[in-house]
Amino acid sequence: MTIIKLIKINDDKYPKYRLDAMFDCYKWDPYFLDNNTIAQHVLILTKEEHELLKKYTEELDEETRNGEVFLNAHKEYIKPLALPRGIRKDINNITNYDPQKNIRLMRYDFHPVENGDFALSEVNSDVPGGFAESSLLPVLAKNTIGENNYTNIDFSESLINAIVSKTKANGNIMLVHCTSYSDDRQVMQFLGDKLEKLGFHILYGAGDHVVFKDNEAYSILSGNECKLDAIIRFTPLEWMIGMKPKRWGGYFYTTTTSCNHPIAIYAQTKRFPLVWDELEKNGISMQTWRKLLPDTIEVKDVKGKEGYIFKPACGRVGENISIKEACSKEEYSKILKDVKRHPKQYLAQKMFKSRPIKSDDGEEFHVCLGSYSVDGKHAGYYARLSRLPRIDSNAQDIPVLIEQ
Repeated sequence: MTIIKLIKINDDKYPKYRLDAMFDCYKWDPYFLDNNTIAQHVLILTKEEHELLKKYTEELDEETRNGEVFLNAHKEYIKPLALPRGIRKDINNITNYDPQKNIRLMRYDFHPVENGDFALSEVNSDVPGGFAESSLLPVLAKNTIGENNYTNIDFSESLINAIVSKTKANGNIMLVHCTSYSDDRQVMQFLGDKLEKLGFHILYGAGDHVVFKDNEAYSILSGNECKLDAIIRFTPLEWMIGMKPKRWGGYFYTTTTSCNHPIAIYAQTKRFPLVWDELEKNGISMQTWRKLLPDTIEVKDVKGKEGYIFKPACGRVGENISIKEACSKEEYSKILKDVKRHPKQYLAQKMFKSRPIKSDDGEEFHVCLGSYSVDGKHAGYYARLSRLPRIDSNAQDIPVLIEQ
């Protein structure tokens, strides 16, 4: 039985906590529309819950990485993934992927459920965020609530160590992101500041600031033209299709160290479960995935079944998920119409019953607990909470602490 706790930050301490989060913890963008996205609560895990989530995360990660490497070598099995048209051609260019050279970062999203365990909603396989929130907010929260009985995991340590181990000392690293968005830049700035202190030359650029020659990546930023030793990409692969940066196809075959390499798209699509049968026929276990992820089927197969919701295959941050209790009537109707028009862009999934967590002041919230992995090892948490059972862009960021 999960016994996650929520502790509320006192009203007199919260204003300073929020300002410190903004100015000391890279949370420059503390709103979504008019909604405050910095929670007034702290999430507490027991040591046992942490160990269980760590175990689940590392098992899931092994299955995911084995699956994507197999699919990349046997592309005849990827049709059910219904990858976006603009990616299908380029995916064939992934012919020289080296798991030992690239940095594989993922985040698995867990939810407390009514049966007392956790359910898994998805893996953020391509470009998971939350770097500063998972690394700095827990320390700020400990100092704010004045408790010494809790510990935390600094996610950035694991990611930085992986980058250092696979990148030339004092090398050139480009942090590729959507440069006009502050919520993207705050993630990259946090990481870049840490890497600069270690002696790396950090470049902040968009997808079209990189060119590829002889399978290697080069910066064409004015005044910073150079060969790149690593690319840290924060622009989602499917977004690249719409932006159409020149020579973007080079990302698929570059031998330059990358985080994340485009191979991540196989598990990023929510239709990933539709290839599990073939993976298992070929000796790739999906045991932990099957245990934690609700039943997932094609839209056409949901007829006559009850309790299923629709999710967009390339959806992010909970967008366009047809949880009726969390949607307005207009949004729900719009989602169903789009599902009918574009069934291959969606999937049907059995809805789990999210168990609301009651805080110490009596308020109840639904929680999404994102658990990071870096190169197969558990690396920390990024959590969000909401009053509704759908965790989307309106949800609030909440620090995670662990009982000692």
